Amino acid sequence: MVFDTVGSGIVFLLARVLFGGVLAFMGLNHLSSGDQMVPYAAAKGVPAAGLMVPFTGGMLLVGGLSIVTGVYPVVGAGALAVFLLVTTPVMHDFWAAPAEEQQSEMTAFLKNVGLLAGSLVFLALASVQWPYAVGVGL
Repeated sequence: MVFDTVGSGIVFLLARVLFGGVLAFMGLNHLSSGDQMVPYAAAKGVPAAGLMVPFTGGMLLVGGLSIVTGVYPVVGAGALAVFLLVTTPVMHDFWAAPAEEQQSEMTAFLKNVGLLAGSLVFLALASVQWPYAVGVGL
């Protein structure tokens, strides 16, 4: 059994709330700051940036809330993993950035790689009963 004590269940709940909450907040930021994010995404070569920014914001919001609540965690963690896998090299291509932007782009790239790893962990654990979760779907 993965969560055999109350303590491990509470730690996992805290991890879910922190991880999912940050990603859900990032999704809200995508949705509320589209006027700033759409031109940036377009400059990075994202096709149909006006549609993709709110779409990916929705992926982050729904995926993050899914992790927090434990509702359809496979869908939520999968959406987050796909988002991070696709957007990280496109939006944070530090190797192609001007010298003055390389460090900040590399930092954002590495942050997203860490978030991708977390998404994959939650995806791997999605088939296990999560303590303190709504527990709807896989």
